[in-house]
Amino acid sequence: MTPGHNPGETSTADLPGVLKLRKELCETNSENESQIPDALLERLLISTSEYPPEVIKAISGKGDPLKNFFIFDAMDGKGLIALTPVVEPLRPP
Repeated sequence: MTPGHNPGETSTADLPGVLKLRKELCETNSENESQIPDALLERLLISTSEYPPEVIKAISGKGDPLKNFFIFDAMDGKGLIALTPVVEPLRPP
């Protein structure tokens, strides 16, 4: 979250942090960063709609683990399925 924002607020100013997180997660899971386009992340950051429960579970890591993601780009009407490995949740030290 960018300083000065209320909890839950996002903007394009948050994009560098989100891109860094994408890089770290993709490296950890041996995934290609190109599977999650910058434009998609930017649209998600500036979206004013609510996120579906599965998106919240995936981001928070709470609830049953997802085995895959369907990433759909409404701009070009294309989507892809990204299979994800099941990993143990991080435990605080």
